[in-house]
Amino acid sequence: MRMAFAAVCLYPASVLAFEVTLDAPAADKDLRERLAAASLVFAAKADGTDDGQDILAAAQSDYKRMVGLLYEQGYFGPRVRIQVNGQEAADISPFANIPTVRNVVISVSPGTRFRFGRAQVKPLAPDTELPAEFATGEQAAVSTIQKAARAGVEGWRDQGYAKAEVSNQSITANHRTSQLDVDLALAPGPRLSFGNLVYKGKSRVREKRIREISGLPTGETFDPEKAKRVATRLRRTGTFKSVNLREADQVGADDTLDMTLALVDDLPRRIGFGGEVESTDGVSVSAFWLHRNITGAADRLRFDASIEQIAAQSGGTDWRIGGLYTRPATLGPDTDLTFGIEIKQEDEDLYFLRQAGSRIGLVRHFSDQLEMRIGLGFRISEVDDNYGHRDFAIYSVPLGVTWDQRDNALDPTRGYYVNAELAPYLGFSDAENGVYFKSDMRAYRGLGADNRVILAGRLQLGSVFGPSLSETPPDFLFYTGGGDTVRGQPYQSNFVTVGGVSSGGLSFIGLSGELRVKTTNTITAVAFYDAGFVGETSDFTGAGNWQAGAGLGLRYNTGFGPLRVDLAAPVSGGTGDGVQLYIGIGHAF
Repeated sequence: MRMAFAAVCLYPASVLAFEVTLDAPAADKDLRERLAAASLVFAAKADGTDDGQDILAAAQSDYKRMVGLLYEQGYFGPRVRIQVNGQEAADISPFANIPTVRNVVISVSPGTRFRFGRAQVKPLAPDTELPAEFATGEQAAVSTIQKAARAGVEGWRDQGYAKAEVSNQSITANHRTSQLDVDLALAPGPRLSFGNLVYKGKSRVREKRIREISGLPTGETFDPEKAKRVATRLRRTGTFKSVNLREADQVGADDTLDMTLALVDDLPRRIGFGGEVESTDGVSVSAFWLHRNITGAADRLRFDASIEQIAAQSGGTDWRIGGLYTRPATLGPDTDLTFGIEIKQEDEDLYFLRQAGSRIGLVRHFSDQLEMRIGLGFRISEVDDNYGHRDFAIYSVPLGVTWDQRDNALDPTRGYYVNAELAPYLGFSDAENGVYFKSDMRAYRGLGADNRVILAGRLQLGSVFGPSLSETPPDFLFYTGGGDTVRGQPYQSNFVTVGGVSSGGLSFIGLSGELRVKTTNTITAVAFYDAGFVGETSDFTGAGNWQAGAGLGLRYNTGFGPLRVDLAAPVSGGTGDGVQLYIGIGHAF
């Protein structure tokens, strides 16, 4: 006992935690919390720092941090005192030997909150909108002044004045009236046109192709959005790890502005794997191999392979093998050429299909959010189903559009997504002419300031116009049930029976709703309800069957997409087979 007592008594005093106090009686609770969060002394206390020199350095840095925070909150006459061991920290030499700090007292008197008196930015370009809070009578803040300055400069840049800047500023605090007068003067400079693309880099992509892909509109009036699109086109190829496009520092002859481009290539090859598990539909695995810049034109070749329904309780094993070649900037900088081939086998309860096909097309990128597609396709199929053995040959003109307004494609909290495909086709052998249509529409709405509750909804529609059920390839027909349509119901368990023959339907409706609640930064709890309709006719007015399922799930945020686990049970439809388990990467929609 004596030895233990002695050890406690002789333990170095420097390791004892110091005390830190924030004295700000005139500040409200929110401001006190902000001051404490901005303080390096409070951070040192939380980290268990015991070195006196480190604590002193933190205290001396806190003067600037506290004043800066108070300015941001509109307090332009604050008083800040910080005492370390009873001595003003600002008066202590940074070279002083302070082995131990017992206490730190931070005293803050914020003073009166200022409002804007005069708030002017001149001259302004036409159609420039300043922040609404930058106005006489509104609460003053440094960030608001900065936003107003940026808005003024960007207004001129949007009109082609690329070198616009703040040339002078006058900011006066009137402590008698608690008003802040702000006058910002802008210098637009000359209106400029795009000059040349100055390429600096060692990319394996040919320089001619780099210039074709970038599509810099030399000679046109400068536009920041057009400059961004140059960089976007290069990033969209997937060939480059880094794209750095900068405006030249100096204006060129005839009021032109060159753009300097530096590129860093990404690794030429990449492989990836994926998988899903469903309790009744078995295991699905997929893999891809990608080669970037295969011919020096920033083009890419990708091969995909998948095996589905391994060890499924019904049907057989499905597989697919396909390849896709993409060449960017083929008909202009925003139009890509694609060529794909695919062979597949589908062994389902209602049909067995083997198919080979190819497709050539053009993809036009109108923006980061909107693209349209057109192509020519050919496919031949050999089918055994309830209609007997049949052969199909189809020539199609697929048209497609994707409009993606989600804030995050992997884990959206707001926005919407629309993908639709319309494919008129000519049928030969046992196929008749028709039109295939399918669309997928999704919407997301986050609730609360931090989007911890998210409402997600999905509507799918599909139809085949023209042929009868027996004249349509079975992979053109529609079914519901499974992870992509109605969770809780077995895969492709909802279909139609016409004249005693069962098959997929000519029309399809899929409805899904999810309530996603973030319980932690990495875990999200989900409740969902799915419903699906398969109809006998293409116009949705004929007979058909509905089914529904509901359940609960969890999402774990991995950083590259959520890991998904869902448990679902049938609600209606008569095709249920108990609780279904779904495991995969990414949200269901």
